[in-house]
Amino acid sequence: MTTRRTVRAAGLVALAAAAALSLTAYQSGSSEASAAPVTKGSVSVTEAGAPVGSETLVDGSTAEITKLGDLHYRAEIVSDGAVVATMEADGRDAGLDANAMYVVLGVDGEIHSWTGGEHTGAGTHEIAGGWTAEVTKLGEQHYRADILDGEGAVVATMEADGKDAGLDANDSYIVLSTRGLISAHV
Repeated sequence: MTTRRTVRAAGLVALAAAAALSLTAYQSGSSEASAAPVTKGSVSVTEAGAPVGSETLVDGSTAEITKLGDLHYRAEIVSDGAVVATMEADGRDAGLDANAMYVVLGVDGEIHSWTGGEHTGAGTHEIAGGWTAEVTKLGEQHYRADILDGEGAVVATMEADGKDAGLDANDSYIVLSTRGLISAHV
């Protein structure tokens, strides 16, 4: 019985060591430290990142911005000392409709917020920056917006599918929400 337990314990130690080496290899992509938990399978690890700074948003809350990698930033929106929302731009801009305050986090780590400029529902809407948005409902909490230039050509497509979408369109900032609301600001 003692031998069986010893072999089993040794097997568990070897498994734990292999998992630790695997996690170390996963984390070694950056030497910068942060406390952003990432779930890989059933294991939670810490994703490296470097604080970039903070910005005061239009509603008075603060966005704490962290660089996680090339074209990869996270913003934690803090109000009254508590994180009320987190958004991540990873290879594409991110957007958020936060109760009629709209926020875009770009893949360059810049963040912009505004209020107003809303259009609701499927249809064609003239939005700030001289763009036209053709919004289509694809399902419950699922909308797509084709962004058209002045000549009617599609220059970008946004999709809010269970999560709001954002876009920096040449310094015009656009948010499409899962409620079918689109807002833009220059």
